[in-house]
Amino acid sequence: MNTNYSENNHLILVGKVVSEKKYSHEIYGEKFYVFNMEVVRLSSTTDIIPITVSERLLTDIDLSIGKKLSVEGQFRSYNNYENEKNRLILTVFAKEITEVEDDEEEKNEITNEVVLIGYVCKKPIYRQTPFGREIADVLLAVNRAYNKSDYIPSIAWGRNARFCQNIEVGTEVKITGRIQSRTYEKKFEDGTSETRVAYEVSIASMEIVNKEESEDVQEEVI
Repeated sequence: MNTNYSENNHLILVGKVVSEKKYSHEIYGEKFYVFNMEVVRLSSTTDIIPITVSERLLTDIDLSIGKKLSVEGQFRSYNNYENEKNRLILTVFAKEITEVEDDEEEKNEITNEVVLIGYVCKKPIYRQTPFGREIADVLLAVNRAYNKSDYIPSIAWGRNARFCQNIEVGTEVKITGRIQSRTYEKKFEDGTSETRVAYEVSIASMEIVNKEESEDVQEEVI
């Protein structure tokens, strides 16, 4: 079993702060805050991604709106119990934050990349859009220290989606991709609806781990 948790779950984001930091929670006397960061895709579309950061990393960092940052850390999940219902919350847990100058941002080739090694914990759902585009939803369980796991929704396209059709539950895979955000309408039984934001990993490459004849499928995703 892979127990190098830094390799199991590692990401880097480069973008700008688009919200004020807010107090989130406290663990063993250490306070944590959350803020949103805007990350631009190659297509010029933007993703708004939540960042969770310890007060220990904020002593010399300016988190004012518009400030450009580089964040390294992990993509994590936790369960939020609200109104007797369980909801999966996703956030980037920052382990290192550095300020980025304008010229440095232009030179930085990687602005949104996440690498995950985990186990497929639900049968991937393969489907086609009305325009014939192939998509597969994959839920990945990524081990974390202290017997914890992060459950990361991921989405595959094209050849990666077809590849996912034959993956069995419990298979260990390595994926590389980017974190993306998207809005959707949540409809309730009383007829009302609410606009929510979902976060997931858009898969660029995928391979089966620890298999003699593992397949490796790659596809450029923008």
